[in-house]
Amino acid sequence: MLISLLLAVQVASSPVPADLNWLSGYWLSCEGGREVAETWSDARGGVLFNTTINLRGERVSSERTAMTMVEGRLAFVYEPTGANVVFPVVEVEGQRAVFENPDNDFPQRVIYSRDGNVLTGRIEGTIDGELRSMEWVYQAAEMNTRCPEA
Repeated sequence: MLISLLLAVQVASSPVPADLNWLSGYWLSCEGGREVAETWSDARGGVLFNTTINLRGERVSSERTAMTMVEGRLAFVYEPTGANVVFPVVEVEGQRAVFENPDNDFPQRVIYSRDGNVLTGRIEGTIDGELRSMEWVYQAAEMNTRCPEA
């Protein structure tokens, strides 16, 4: 899987803008009985890398994503268990970035925004003709901080 993400990165024709470095850091969400931690690198070698760890009870999952240039355009690249899914940028303004892929099953939009020490990640799209969304609100935290036990 890492090889497929690296292949996507190799097609970068120009570096990711350093003004997206507002994403870099360790971000923790402790909502709804779930612990979600995202770790974003700063822009290096034309890419921002992210690793997300999701914990809910005994269930653990993880995913890798990146922001990089794909075919000359900034994109959010999601690496599922199959082929990478590319969401080209549709808007970057201040500390908000919106990416969209209308051909993806779900989500069709990925949105990140930052306000001080709060990072919000949101996905949106249509499932069976119904608009759906999911949102995570993260707090800036020291690396490897964990949610308090309930």
